[in-house]
Amino acid sequence: MTRAQLLEAGLTEGGVDRRLRNGSLAPRYRGVYALAPARVDPQALIAAAVLAGGPTAVASHGSAAWLWDFLPRYEPPPEISLPTGDRRPRHILSHRCPSLLPRDITRQRGVPTTTPARTALDLAPRLSKKQLTRLVNDQLRDGYLKPAALKDVLTRNPLHPGTKLLRRFVEDPRNPTDSSLEDDFMGFVKKYGLPIPQTNVWLHGRKVDAFYPEANLIIELDSEDYHSDQDAFRDDRERDTENLKHGLATMRMTSDRLALTPHHEAQRIMEIYRDRVGSS
Repeated sequence: MTRAQLLEAGLTEGGVDRRLRNGSLAPRYRGVYALAPARVDPQALIAAAVLAGGPTAVASHGSAAWLWDFLPRYEPPPEISLPTGDRRPRHILSHRCPSLLPRDITRQRGVPTTTPARTALDLAPRLSKKQLTRLVNDQLRDGYLKPAALKDVLTRNPLHPGTKLLRRFVEDPRNPTDSSLEDDFMGFVKKYGLPIPQTNVWLHGRKVDAFYPEANLIIELDSEDYHSDQDAFRDDRERDTENLKHGLATMRMTSDRLALTPHHEAQRIMEIYRDRVGSS
């Protein structure tokens, strides 16, 4: 809470100072306090930083990403963005951001923060291509990030360094992938000029990783993490048999084959694809 909020709640200046002296209030930043014992978890630290930034400040960048569960860990210092004003408290990473509009701001975990789309825009330049792909696909799949909202924020911020990094996700609105292996496969498809498949499609009550409907061809991506136990092995074969009953062929691609013999695998997929399209 701020000193102004304490005064509005009925405390006097002397009452605030007395509570600071006896330790019932703990100072966070200038004019920002916490009730003792003061919390030191990321949510509390970010909330205090937003208060210190003034009435227009919002959590943004890495701090907003932590609030939205975009990142697994909180990395200090707390980050805020200021649509107006230029208050820059010590020990807080502040961004002057006049492009922030009311529709870019919401609340998450009780803290004023940038929306998922705006957070993704600000965070994008800090991530590798693989990290960004995984983050965006995870959030699209989980529903935090909406394609329309992402397109809107990119359209309004054409010169932002994150815009060119995120544009591919709105220009190619396939179903989001479910894993980094699927991300690697889609990169492999583009590198070798293969036809672009549908991803994460439901067929006969089961979701398949990649599907070429014009060839009735399914590509399933197998990694040791998810397909090494006996139950998974049997389930995979049951799926393949059920799909075959419906005229759908299944080609299984392992992560090691994708990494070690990509040229050979690309040739094989292309040959199978052409044969099946030609015979349909």
